[in-house]
Amino acid sequence: MSFKDLRNFTEMMRALGFHRLISMENFRTPNFKLVYECLTWLMKRYDPNVDLGIDIDTEQDRVIFIKTVAEFMATKAHIKLNTKKLYGADGYAVKEMLKITSVLYNATKSNVASKLESGAGDISSVSFDVSSRINELKEARRLASEITVKGAQLYDLLGKEVDLREQRVMVIAKALEINEVEHGMQQSIEAVRQEIQKTINMLDNVASDEANLEAKIEKKKSELDRNNKRLQTLQSVRPAYMDEYERLEEELQKLYDAYMIKFRNLAFLETQLEEQNKVEQDKLEETEQQLKSMAEKIRTEERKHQQISPEDDDDDKNIFDDDEKDSDEEIPKQSRVADRFRPDVRMTTPARNLGTLVCDAFDMSDDEANF
Repeated sequence: MSFKDLRNFTEMMRALGFHRLISMENFRTPNFKLVYECLTWLMKRYDPNVDLGIDIDTEQDRVIFIKTVAEFMATKAHIKLNTKKLYGADGYAVKEMLKITSVLYNATKSNVASKLESGAGDISSVSFDVSSRINELKEARRLASEITVKGAQLYDLLGKEVDLREQRVMVIAKALEINEVEHGMQQSIEAVRQEIQKTINMLDNVASDEANLEAKIEKKKSELDRNNKRLQTLQSVRPAYMDEYERLEEELQKLYDAYMIKFRNLAFLETQLEEQNKVEQDKLEETEQQLKSMAEKIRTEERKHQQISPEDDDDDKNIFDDDEKDSDEEIPKQSRVADRFRPDVRMTTPARNLGTLVCDAFDMSDDEANF
């Protein structure tokens, strides 16, 4: 659809006398009700006796209406319409309806022109478009330029009048010879005779041409009658493939309904799958975050343990020195040392085991785990 087609359609419908104004914004979105009104009105302009009587409440009624319009315009006006574009009721439907309005508008324009030439009717009551006067404007421009050229030629000839006047006076004053006058008269008479003979031959040929034209007209009339009878026969006979066509159309509708159901189910399942993947991804990220926080806690405990370890080594050395000096106090001191370090062993061993598990989960090396 183009802006020009939409503008032409609205202007033609207004010129033809459509009962409502059509805006150029009416067909930005599908408007089947307006298309229904336009097509019904145009069909009545072609044939006032046509009776559609079709509602457009359901989808099947709209399809029947579009088919009826297409068949009517094909049989009555020999205009082929695209039913798919008409059913769309958008800008492409305007392009199809423009085919009908163009024929009606041209017929109305030619009728108005004939009335203006014959002098019948009032000029003020005739509605015409400025675009229809473009040819007259071109003709006026051509005549204006031709007048200018002729005026220039006349001015040049009048400038030569001084010389031509003397020659004309000399010719008039010259004595006429009888032989020359007689010869000129004979030539004129012979030219007139030739013209008369030519006219007589043309009149004789007119009769023969008229007979030939009448024969051709009769032949064309017989062909027209034969074609009309054939057309009526074809319109009255139901095609053999219509039953199969209607059956296939019903099957196609069923397949389309099944396809739409499967398509909607597929779209729903894809949406559910995306939501499930998103939930799993969130859980995985949350687990990784917890593992990282646990690893950070373990590293902190390891650092604290390494800070405590040097003081424990000094205590061990003192204990060994005391054992060498006094063997009698060895067992009590060792028991006290064991009691002193037992809580650290209980605390450290599970921490090391947990750190090992975390490092295995993150694929960390032993050096990184000790750090």
